Amino acid sequence: MKNYDFIVVGSGIAGLSFALRAAKLGKVAVITKKNASQTNTSWAQGGISCVKDPEDSFEQHVADTLDAGAGLCPREVVHTIVSEGPEVIDELISWGVEFDRKKNGDLELGREGGHGKRRILHHKDTTGREIQDKLEAEAREHKNIDFYEHHFAIDLLTTAKLGFATPPRCVGIYALDERTGDVETFRSDRVILCTGGSGRVYLYTTNPNIATGDGVAMAWRAGCEIANMEFVQFHPTCLYHHKEKSFLITEAMRGEGAELIDKDGRQFMKEYDRRGSLAPRDIVARAIDLEIKKTGGPCVYLDITHKPKKFVIDRFPNIYETCKRLDIDITKEPIPVVPAAHYQCGGVSTDVNGATTLPGLWAVGEVACTGLHGANRLASNSLLEGVVVSKRALENCISKMPLKIKPEKIELPEWESGEVTDVDELVVIYHNWDEIRRLMWDYVSIVRTGKRLQRAATRLHNLQREVQEFYWNFRVTSELLELRNLVEVATLIVDSATRRKESRGAHYTLDFPERNDARFQENTKLNRIIAR
Repeated sequence: MKNYDFIVVGSGIAGLSFALRAAKLGKVAVITKKNASQTNTSWAQGGISCVKDPEDSFEQHVADTLDAGAGLCPREVVHTIVSEGPEVIDELISWGVEFDRKKNGDLELGREGGHGKRRILHHKDTTGREIQDKLEAEAREHKNIDFYEHHFAIDLLTTAKLGFATPPRCVGIYALDERTGDVETFRSDRVILCTGGSGRVYLYTTNPNIATGDGVAMAWRAGCEIANMEFVQFHPTCLYHHKEKSFLITEAMRGEGAELIDKDGRQFMKEYDRRGSLAPRDIVARAIDLEIKKTGGPCVYLDITHKPKKFVIDRFPNIYETCKRLDIDITKEPIPVVPAAHYQCGGVSTDVNGATTLPGLWAVGEVACTGLHGANRLASNSLLEGVVVSKRALENCISKMPLKIKPEKIELPEWESGEVTDVDELVVIYHNWDEIRRLMWDYVSIVRTGKRLQRAATRLHNLQREVQEFYWNFRVTSELLELRNLVEVATLIVDSATRRKESRGAHYTLDFPERNDARFQENTKLNRIIAR
């Protein structure tokens, strides 16, 4: 059994910023299922939002967030995270993160959809990679941080599941060492989930392969409350190309003047929203979906050819080089784009300190639902939330579980495999994985109906039984664990969507196409699901 003061599951901006701060106080284990650099953070292109312009204000940033969130963002949560932004930006810079600057040394601020002002700090069009690289380098130098790469967190260990006659709380995790096949036991009174989102539950997504909803599924099985899972944000502009199925075209490009057009060059977004191509993502994604269905074409296009070639190449070098490799010169021709699953606005229900409904467990970043994103995330607020809430989560950890108090001696049981065998037919796992992702795309994507949701629910419940049988009869592998988590998260999304009898933000249903504020006022702000 490995004992730590803090266990951090995940190695993106939320996990590493927490670990760097916590390492000043005690020993930290960073557990990540692949290489530490394989995170959703690494794939973030646009940037991180923060009020830095004298003509901007916290109040304006709050207002833009509330507007994008379609009535589901608690104002106090939004104001807290927005107002603490400048302090954590300075902290990121102190860790070596470099943001683009003007010739006079001031930060160069971009603009994205839904933002009324320029407030996006960026590093070209690879902001996430810059943050990931610098935080990871800093963390690897710290003697109090141990990395456990290729360790797949299987389940949270709780006093309730272990049969202890004490109030329920989280006391550690089991993790599979993918290189040896052994399951290791990690013990701590402070476990922090920073596992990212669940984009891979859909057939088409901008997310990396690791985004299989592991944290939400683990927390759900441990008895945590889950909220707002019906709000899956689809990014409007994923590159449409048979060789690059998950390449994001950053919203920052629209912030710099790129326009969405159809095959005939018509700018269609003003027909859907006065803000045109800079409308919030839920509006733009639905507009593109409708345009594709109306015209019968496979995609729409993003056009930035009216901007100077040098500007486009300097500002978006990664997109330029990727498209050029695919014989698309974005300085001379528009980019074919389609919407794809991008961000999980719901997740493990937490307060603004990252505290979950299970003592001893905190959740930070995309895995969590503080309420900041409401029914639809405002662009570039996610990295901000991760680094702000991780700071607050550490303070909350220490106040609830002071390190000076000697930890209770709890001997956790070792993992028992029982009489299981190796998975004999991986094709069954791959088939189920493919079926989940296809049915979610067909029935639970941008536009939904009650009948589609019911079809999805029926098949998912059958798949749950099949996957559970696999789990108990075969030796655990990363493929089996991901499938187990995918079917759990997909079911949560469908159940949550079925419960919401209105259209709001990223949840749009043809059965109830209007937003129902009267009914909303009668119910709680979050669509909460209490764990079994």
